[in-house]
Amino acid sequence: MAKKILVICGNPKAQSFCEHLAETYVQAAADKHSVRIVKLAELNFDPNLTYGYRQPQPLEADLLAFQANIQWAEHVVIITPIWWGGIPAKFKGLIDRTFLSGFAFQYEKGKLIPAKLLRHKTSRIIMTMDTPPWYYKWFQGAPALKQLDTATLVFSGFKRAKSNMLGPVMSAKEPQLQQWRALVQRLGNLGL
Repeated sequence: MAKKILVICGNPKAQSFCEHLAETYVQAAADKHSVRIVKLAELNFDPNLTYGYRQPQPLEADLLAFQANIQWAEHVVIITPIWWGGIPAKFKGLIDRTFLSGFAFQYEKGKLIPAKLLRHKTSRIIMTMDTPPWYYKWFQGAPALKQLDTATLVFSGFKRAKSNMLGPVMSAKEPQLQQWRALVQRLGNLGL
């Protein structure tokens, strides 16, 4: 069954391994699905939520387009590096600036938990790291995965994300890189 899929490359650096994986996913998915890609490196916006949530901050054109892509998508694939256990600052800024009340969730009078406005969407989170994934998961607690999945996507109405942790990337040889490319290609082909 064809899906509307948004692929988000969460690396602020152009021509990264994450970008290569994102393009691999898009190419594999394009025959069967309607696919769009957003590359963080190409977005122009202030990642700083200058006034917190006390005062509205006008959204730049790239942020409005990003929100439109999120609303359009049925399935969102996030491909991001893990830096110091978390996502890059610019990617966090993208979330801070766009997953806002009235877009991703809505406070309701008398209720502790806001209404989820991005319901019935699915997601996959693919993380690249220089830490062994088992160490990141079992010793560090996979904080970025929890942040993206539970605290952002599920909070906004997405179903719980599927995830893949790829690493360590820095020391990976070509056979390992090819294995990760093949995994992402298979996921794209299946729309997962």
